[in-house]
Amino acid sequence: MALRTIQAEEITRNIKEMCIEANHFLSPDMRRVFENAVSEEKSPLGRQILGQLQENLQIAGEDMIPICQDTGMAVIFMKIGQDVHIEGGSLREAVDEGVRQGYTEGYLRKSVVGDPLERVNTKDNTPAVLHTEIVDGGQIEITVAPKGFGSENMSRIFMLKPADGIEGVKEAILTAVRDAGPNACPPMVVGVGIGGTFEKCALMAKHALTRDLSEESSVPYVRELEREMLEKINGLGIGPGGLGGTVTALAVNIEMYPTHIAGLPVAVNICCHVNRHARRVI
Repeated sequence: MALRTIQAEEITRNIKEMCIEANHFLSPDMRRVFENAVSEEKSPLGRQILGQLQENLQIAGEDMIPICQDTGMAVIFMKIGQDVHIEGGSLREAVDEGVRQGYTEGYLRKSVVGDPLERVNTKDNTPAVLHTEIVDGGQIEITVAPKGFGSENMSRIFMLKPADGIEGVKEAILTAVRDAGPNACPPMVVGVGIGGTFEKCALMAKHALTRDLSEESSVPYVRELEREMLEKINGLGIGPGGLGGTVTALAVNIEMYPTHIAGLPVAVNICCHVNRHARRVI
């Protein structure tokens, strides 16, 4: 197959637009599960909170106000076809320029500091956290997922022993959610990575948050585990806004990867009720 040329400025333009889109509009899959949650919540206070959150989402879209004041750190997943040639600048610079334009022109809060200890704000929300994967084909799939830190700070990694097995995995997930409580702005979406290594399971947990919530895992026992964990999390009684109720989580998405005979890494990456993400293919 002949190489397909994509201009760096096209990547910049798309990422700029996606940063603005993700921060103002709930993705269609999130909208569906959110509407289901309103009808399923048993607690009157929980229903009231969900109603207020729905009203907030409507106002955000109509008035072009961010759906949350924490417009997050830009996390970007890119699947780059091996038949693609990027021309007119480096990929990294194109991505960061897209984030810079999106956050400055979109009047989104700039929350990134250039050094984790010196704490000086970069004033344009760059750099992004960029994850790239080389795949077959001549397209680039871009997922922009701005991640607020109320929920990010509640994330956990558990380096379990193989003997802990599936019951140990279940307890790790419940422990992370139970400890997060109201701090992760429930109702939450729970991303879980199981297997790989220390960093691989964390990356899977993050990526799991971007999976379309209408899609189920292709592995039967993982599907069952997702359903069971959603039920158990909703049985914790944390509820919308952490004020009690039957809808603590909207979804549990799990990704798996082979691992070493001596390990069972589990990462839990929690996201708040908006779980922002936008996806495009160019």
